[in-house]
Amino acid sequence: MPVVVSLRQVQQLLSVMAAKEVTVGEGQDSGVEVRIIGDPIGKGLFATRNYKSGDVIFEERPLVSCQFLWNAAYGYLACDFCMRPLETAEENAGRLAQDSQLSLPYPECCDTRRDTVVECPHCDASYCSRECRESAWNQYHRTLCLRTFQPDPTHPLVMLQEAWKWWSLVPEFHCWLSKGTNSKRNNDPDDGQMHYPPETACIMLLARILATVRQAEDREGATALFLQFCHRTVNEEEEIAHKLLGAEFQNQLEALRALMEKSLWAPEVQHWLTPEGFRSLVALVGTNGQGIGTSPLSRWVRNCDSLNLPPHERQITDTLIETIYQQLEKEAGGFLNNEGSGLYPLQSSCNHSCAPNAMPTFPYNNFHLAMTAVRDITSGDEICVSYLDECNLGRSRHSRIAILRENYLFTCRCAKCEEQTGDPDVTSEEEMDDEAEEEDEAEEDDE
Repeated sequence: MPVVVSLRQVQQLLSVMAAKEVTVGEGQDSGVEVRIIGDPIGKGLFATRNYKSGDVIFEERPLVSCQFLWNAAYGYLACDFCMRPLETAEENAGRLAQDSQLSLPYPECCDTRRDTVVECPHCDASYCSRECRESAWNQYHRTLCLRTFQPDPTHPLVMLQEAWKWWSLVPEFHCWLSKGTNSKRNNDPDDGQMHYPPETACIMLLARILATVRQAEDREGATALFLQFCHRTVNEEEEIAHKLLGAEFQNQLEALRALMEKSLWAPEVQHWLTPEGFRSLVALVGTNGQGIGTSPLSRWVRNCDSLNLPPHERQITDTLIETIYQQLEKEAGGFLNNEGSGLYPLQSSCNHSCAPNAMPTFPYNNFHLAMTAVRDITSGDEICVSYLDECNLGRSRHSRIAILRENYLFTCRCAKCEEQTGDPDVTSEEEMDDEAEEEDEAEEDDE
């Protein structure tokens, strides 16, 4: 059985003493262990037993998580604590396809339970259950709750969120938020398409970190826990500076810091609200945040696949699903999930490889992460994931290294990169231009 980091263990982690290092699964056969590798890598996660491809290596819940602001603004309804979908599959598909008459068969295949959805009695935050509402209130929401159902646009927290959303539309700042992804989404809500800027970070995740520390019984222990995630903003050994430190971002970051300070200043978090401390906090989220995706429709499809249907009925169902996804691709551009990010103790210990042996999955349709082996792993092997999305992972060695240096402050020296050392130092865009020219020349020759 994989080691499972429960919510109770997360709460225990939040009360550790400042001088102690957090080790999840200590004293039990967890199947993994964190080892100190040394500079410049630091630490890594290693297998202590064998795993087959497809095995779950470990499961854990995040210390803190948050839905992306643009994702929420475009109507992707998720629990404000665990990110479980609050829409039914039919509601979700109908909204994204812009078809109010869309009807899905087999409603029993939808996991969403509308009868358990509750709201914060003081604001418009919604939760999938009373348990999630209570957990959010006890961890951070008591501090962050606006205590109104009509937010004041001059409230510092409201201004902080709006500033983040609109600055994410500025090309340079938006490029940092999307970490080099080449996904393109239309930013105009009036164009009739459900597109929004790609996001891989959220300012409210930072706010929830500070609020968690403020509400913790052991504030020093909670601070020490998050400090383990803190990432340097400069790699002096390789003379790499995090791209957020560029002069083009300083005005935006200072404005965000000022709003955060006005919203959440307290003695126990003041070190994170200095200019340098705030840059470190932003780098923490930018380099350690794990993307989270949940979807009522994908769960409905998966459950439908498990039904024992007669061949004719199966064919009709499969055709319907294919048609729905084609419509969603047309209207929503393929962006179907509730999206956010979170900080996970074990997952954050996994180093990058361009040929990873594991990948994070979300089998419970909430923030609960399951690290799954994508190929056989032998006891003693380091468990590595890809920090790049599937598209960027397929780019040239030169492009991959450039993205990793800008966003994670290291030069990748994984086995795949070492094997490709002799490849030309050109970007993927240059490679594609060369291929296009070759195709054009071939077409001319044919003529």
